[in-house]
Amino acid sequence: MAIMATHAMWFLPFVLPLCLYVAFTDMAQMKITNQAVIALAVVFIVIGFFLFPFTEYLWRLAALIIVLIFGVILNGAGVMGAGDAKFMAAAAPYIALGDLRLLMALFMATLLAAAVAHKSVKYTPLRQLAPHWVSWERKKFPMGLALGPALAIYLILGALYGAQ
Repeated sequence: MAIMATHAMWFLPFVLPLCLYVAFTDMAQMKITNQAVIALAVVFIVIGFFLFPFTEYLWRLAALIIVLIFGVILNGAGVMGAGDAKFMAAAAPYIALGDLRLLMALFMATLLAAAVAHKSVKYTPLRQLAPHWVSWERKKFPMGLALGPALAIYLILGALYGAQ
């Protein structure tokens, strides 16, 4: 992996709870909150400043802006929700450019697992554990259920198998 193991280890304790929160709120409310997205960005801005050389740090912040611009365009076209676009933008600086193909494969696997799990639970008695979740009734899929875990798994893999 291209991500440095030490970088992933520094980010993981702060990012993991945010990723779980995003997955939960998107299932419960069909909403990725601005507070979660801002917190994710702030964690990178603060910790990343100390971890990366300044030019790489600026390039990673540029990735946040570039992904946000594309996300706004896709949201305007009705392809994705605004929360999904903002979360992807806030998550972009965490991803090492060399891991982009790995991340896409990881996201596809996570998306498939999340969709199967969500639809499976929707039609079983397990649904009664959270009967008021908005995602049970909507036709749209709560992408935070895949986006949050994909970033979390990426950082966990980075901490375990990242570059030294």
